[in-house]
Amino acid sequence: MTKRQRNLAIGALVFVVVSVWLLGSVLTPFLIGAGLAYVCDPIVDRLERLRLSRTGGVVVVFAVVVVVFTLLLLLLLPQLQQQANTLVQNLPRYVDWIQRATAPYLGGRALDIESIKTLIADNWGTAGGFASSVARKAFSSGTALMAIAMNVLLIPVIMFYLLRDWDHMVAWIKSQLPRRYVGTITELAQETDQVLGQFIRGQLLVMTVLGSVYIVGLWLAGLDLALVIGLGAGLVSFVPYVGVISGLAVSSIAMLVQTGDPVQLLWVFLVFGIGQVLEQVILQPLLLGDAIGLHPVWVIFAVLAGGQLLGFAGVLIALPVAAAIAVVVRYGGRQWRASRLYLDH
Repeated sequence: MTKRQRNLAIGALVFVVVSVWLLGSVLTPFLIGAGLAYVCDPIVDRLERLRLSRTGGVVVVFAVVVVVFTLLLLLLLPQLQQQANTLVQNLPRYVDWIQRATAPYLGGRALDIESIKTLIADNWGTAGGFASSVARKAFSSGTALMAIAMNVLLIPVIMFYLLRDWDHMVAWIKSQLPRRYVGTITELAQETDQVLGQFIRGQLLVMTVLGSVYIVGLWLAGLDLALVIGLGAGLVSFVPYVGVISGLAVSSIAMLVQTGDPVQLLWVFLVFGIGQVLEQVILQPLLLGDAIGLHPVWVIFAVLAGGQLLGFAGVLIALPVAAAIAVVVRYGGRQWRASRLYLDH
């Protein structure tokens, strides 16, 4: 690579980073739409192999995605709001239970429980009416409401057009690559796509299955907050053991506060035990495999770093960038181990 080419590459990278930083809020619907198109592209490709046109396959997948998201919103949002209200109303009971459970170990350093309960009571009205307040402010400002509506409506439109033209865009980008490096860049891009695609699609399925198991199991166990806790445990299950440990701890406290019967904890342990066996024996080997290439610590760091540097847009591009960096690092390692300097004795 010549000095001029190197400078052009560095300049292009700087331009992209600065553009994302400056246009983060504008790019958000485009990044979400692109992410949905990326996840759904293999499904459209499979429909094409079944003799369906590209546009026809996109229409089918797009319709299914819209229907599923709409149904989830209609079914889950009222229940989530109800259980969130129940959680906030019962917070003083949870604090009382924690105080009783920890009092023997704290000695003279007891928690200022009355201050905590007063704080919760004073702010309950604010917390309970937070969503309504946000909605009122949004509707009182025509500009803000218009911006929110445009962003929401842009996501499916962007997803549709990107999904329809995905193969053409990939082919165009490949045609613009320097001929000398097209083989290497294509190889790295394919490896990145394999790592990222396997991780995202597999992890989404794992999170969905585990969240469903936790929600249904805790509901059958009689826990009032089954939806909130099960959904939360499923969402953070992309980090090994964090989802099950946090979900088990929170649901155990909630069950004790709700029933006062330690025997009921057996049902909670059974639910999360089934989830763990299902994840380790079936879901992880079947959906994720053994060679994902993205360590959980690297994933967490990438998401936090992206959010710190570029806000919400940084969170959205964190995983693709992390996957690309991991692939480049592995490629550099292979090149190093094949070099004369490494092999020279």
